[in-house]
Amino acid sequence: MSVRFTVLGSGSSGNCSYLETDETRVLIDAGFSGRQIRKRLESIGRTPERLDGILISHEHSDHTQGLGTIAAKLRIPVYCNRLTKEAIEDQVKEPLDFRIFNEGAGFEIGDIEVENFSVPHDAHDPVGFLLRTQAGVVGVLTDLGHATQLVVERARQANVLLLECNYDQELLERDTKRPWSIKQRILSRHGHLSNDAAAALLEQAVTPELRRVYLVHLSRDCNSPEHARRAIEAGLQRADATHVAIESTTQDAPSPTYVLQEATPIGGQALLPL
Repeated sequence: MSVRFTVLGSGSSGNCSYLETDETRVLIDAGFSGRQIRKRLESIGRTPERLDGILISHEHSDHTQGLGTIAAKLRIPVYCNRLTKEAIEDQVKEPLDFRIFNEGAGFEIGDIEVENFSVPHDAHDPVGFLLRTQAGVVGVLTDLGHATQLVVERARQANVLLLECNYDQELLERDTKRPWSIKQRILSRHGHLSNDAAAALLEQAVTPELRRVYLVHLSRDCNSPEHARRAIEAGLQRADATHVAIESTTQDAPSPTYVLQEATPIGGQALLPL
């Protein structure tokens, strides 16, 4: 078995990733227009018609804006918790095929075992995910204001981790586009992770089994891939974890697709570009 994973795009205005096993194809969030999601899937040789489900971390539009076209028109099941469902129903008027999960309860989509866990963010009931496949575990950790012990414990189980690096502290403080009230929201314990906070989280969570970390949800104005990478590299060096590969993401285009190989045991699995 091989498992393919692609970040279709990530940033403050849109987030969406794609995970594929031999049996199952899912999106994690759907934060682009339906047209963009289709275009990005087609760029890696896939189509939305083949999707088995869409996992939603929380109701903010940069994670849900494609649901009204992709999920509603193609009748793709939408997996979320009850409070997130209610918030989405206020935004999306088309009927959706909701599959409700309880916080902390595991469930399956085909041959993918999904675990969800609470994260601190200013949404109704936001969650992170662990997606367990026969070739490894993909962790999704984005949109959170600080790292709780639960978050660190869950992140330690990932072989591949999506980690929010939303802003550089100095760039945010110097930013003139955002009023102070917005900056306070971003900086709050239910806002977003800075590069340094993400690096500190990773220092606590990194294990020999973690092979790759994706830097996601970067602010266009208050961050850059270079700022984020420097902070994460420093954190990994402090943890003596130079075995972890770092992959930057952008809102404008998909990241390279990587393949997790079952043939190599978890803890040492290969991740190879298609």
